Amino acid sequence: MKNLLKGAVAIVAVFFSTQFANAQQKIGHINFAEIIQSTPEFKTAEGQLKTLSDGKTKEIQDMVAIYQTKQKDANDKLRNRSEANKETVDPEINKIGQELQDIQTRIQTAQQAAQEELNKKEEELIAPVHRKVAEAVNAVSKEKGMAYVFDISSTNIPYFQGGEDLTAAVKTKLGISATATPAATPAKTTTPARK
Repeated sequence: MKNLLKGAVAIVAVFFSTQFANAQQKIGHINFAEIIQSTPEFKTAEGQLKTLSDGKTKEIQDMVAIYQTKQKDANDKLRNRSEANKETVDPEINKIGQELQDIQTRIQTAQQAAQEELNKKEEELIAPVHRKVAEAVNAVSKEKGMAYVFDISSTNIPYFQGGEDLTAAVKTKLGISATATPAATPAKTTTPARK
């Protein structure tokens, strides 16, 4: 009977020690987006992406201006078209119509190429920042003995309460002031606007 009792006590002790060990696992969270946007590399990349985007937008706007000028020319010719001048005006209007189609195709091609170039440049500039921050998150998490660290900037965490916020520690690990504010807007490329 004593052996049975000792065995039961041992099982209960193992159960409670396992539960206690599980309860002692440390859980933390970070705001990955805030950290990324607080890095000097991100701010530099954001500036470079804005410059590139502005240049591409200007190129496309110049093409749109040419398109609008030709469209106005075609509309003026149509307004002034009469039976007396239709033999000379109709071919001109047809020629302008073809030019408008060509310009429209060039605008669409330029927009697609601009978006691809912006996406490639964004990947080139931002991917190293992501890697650097991920390495710092891993290092801080290990230093602090975390079992789990969740990214609260992700939409995959609908609720969290408690846990240790490691955001400031990761910023410090990266040599960024713990109170550094993120860039005003995240680097996000969009297709330059078409008028």
